[in-house]
Amino acid sequence: MSLILVADDEENIRSMVCGYLDKMGFRTLAVNDGFQAMDALESAHPDLMLLDVMMPGLDGFVLAKILMSRSTVPILFMTARTEESDRVLGLELGADDYISKPFSLRELTARVQAVLRRTHRREPTPAPPRQETKTTRWKDLEVDLESFRAKKKGTPLELTTVQFQILALFLNFPGRVFSRLQILEEVRDTSFAGYERTIDVHVKNLRKALGDDVKEPRYIETVRGIGYRLGE
Repeated sequence: MSLILVADDEENIRSMVCGYLDKMGFRTLAVNDGFQAMDALESAHPDLMLLDVMMPGLDGFVLAKILMSRSTVPILFMTARTEESDRVLGLELGADDYISKPFSLRELTARVQAVLRRTHRREPTPAPPRQETKTTRWKDLEVDLESFRAKKKGTPLELTTVQFQILALFLNFPGRVFSRLQILEEVRDTSFAGYERTIDVHVKNLRKALGDDVKEPRYIETVRGIGYRLGE
């Protein structure tokens, strides 16, 4: 099981990244600055390092220069900087990949797996696969995961990609309550900042597409203080 070192001075990002990677079958170790990352490299021997560029004391770029002379551990930069020059600098320093914030946790995981494959390191133990069929039905709703289509009473629904992903998630796990954070991790166009508002908007629009009654929902229920689930 691969060990991923996550170095970022923002606690919420460290928590979200580590929590998701742990769920996906990795082991993680979180530190909040470059000096701690150096110590962890020597003591824990991680398989890959996720480095924030803008850390206090010792930023990611400076740290990468030091690490390249001491270790062959692959590096993936995480940063809010979006300028091309910064991406080029990171890669020129020897980083294996570079991802800009805000990013999808799914995309980050895919990049981690790709870097590990490219560097011929041991593959992480994958999370147990969900038991999904190509077509899932619930009441008069139907989603086809292969053709990416949804129907209500046999009539096609006009859904955005995110709305389809949310509906498919609910239909695959009827009765299960999903928090906004869990829904966030299943969709691809959301960000860390303001995610609750974003998910609420997507669910509101999905309800509208389904013709659901907010006061007496037949399809999607709000579980106060937690999130959403399919109706009874």
